[in-house]
Amino acid sequence: MTTAKGNVFVISAASGTGKTTLVSRLTAHNPNIRVSVSHTTRAPRENEQHGKHYYFTTREHFTELVGQGAFLEHAEVFGNLYGTSAAAVQEMCAQGLDVILEIDVQGALIAKEKKKDAILVFFRTKDMETLENRLRNRKTDTEEVIQLRLKNAAKELEYEPKYDYTIINNDIEHSCQELIDIINS
Repeated sequence: MTTAKGNVFVISAASGTGKTTLVSRLTAHNPNIRVSVSHTTRAPRENEQHGKHYYFTTREHFTELVGQGAFLEHAEVFGNLYGTSAAAVQEMCAQGLDVILEIDVQGALIAKEKKKDAILVFFRTKDMETLENRLRNRKTDTEEVIQLRLKNAAKELEYEPKYDYTIINNDIEHSCQELIDIINS
């Protein structure tokens, strides 16, 4: 009996779009879907746990991992390094699990280049005003960081045509169902 091989789904979105909420809801009810835990050099936020949300590491160690070819993709975002373990993704897929990479547009395009059958999903709000309101309402960033995130979001929107699918998050339940439909197809 042959075990089915899992698929890789790359989800990219600007900060504040609801991507993390979407992925959390999806994985809570679907035991055959896993989220790849990225490595990062940024400091943990409140309630983030090493090995669950990210593998928090030093810039030096991250650079060593890059040199070893350990990452499927890696990129610098907002001055911090992020990377996806190639071995972890391969192992989950070999177990027949679908794997979600929750990464930025830079990393998504690199991942697609290295893993041609990866499915890219762009997740966004209906407009920039909605995004700005969400960023402000979560009250986690300074005005300077909010402006930087909005500027970055505008740049990320330019990559949307390179994605296989786009989900516009007007309602998280509907968006979650859209993603389930994409995964099931």
